Amino acid sequence: MGTRSLTFVYDGEKPIVNMYRHFDGYPSCHGAELAEFLLSGKMTNGIPFGSKESFFNGMGCLAAQMIANFKNSAGGFYIHSVDSTDCWQDYEYHLYENKVIVKDPGEVIFEGNWNEFQKFCAEAE
Repeated sequence: MGTRSLTFVYDGEKPIVNMYRHFDGYPSCHGAELAEFLLSGKMTNGIPFGSKESFFNGMGCLAAQMIANFKNSAGGFYIHSVDSTDCWQDYEYHLYENKVIVKDPGEVIFEGNWNEFQKFCAEAE
């Protein structure tokens, strides 16, 4: 039995990607891995020339890098339509430029910035 999750990435208020994870979608696993990914780069508008840091050049860039980060073999992760909101998911992660919202379908269980999200996931059981 999998713990399914959906991860929506938003550009402004509009969802641009919906990534489905079939198993280990709970906050202490997928959430923690997602937080680690988010904190691995810095959000920018343009890429500074010659910089050695990791960057997300906007939310579209973050979404593409997120997919590349998580998808390394067949199965496990899939891209669904942003209109697919009922995939029997146990958790939903909504990623915005300055915040993350986590839902246990229908109910918000966390809302905060990326650093607070990491702490929330580390404390989740």
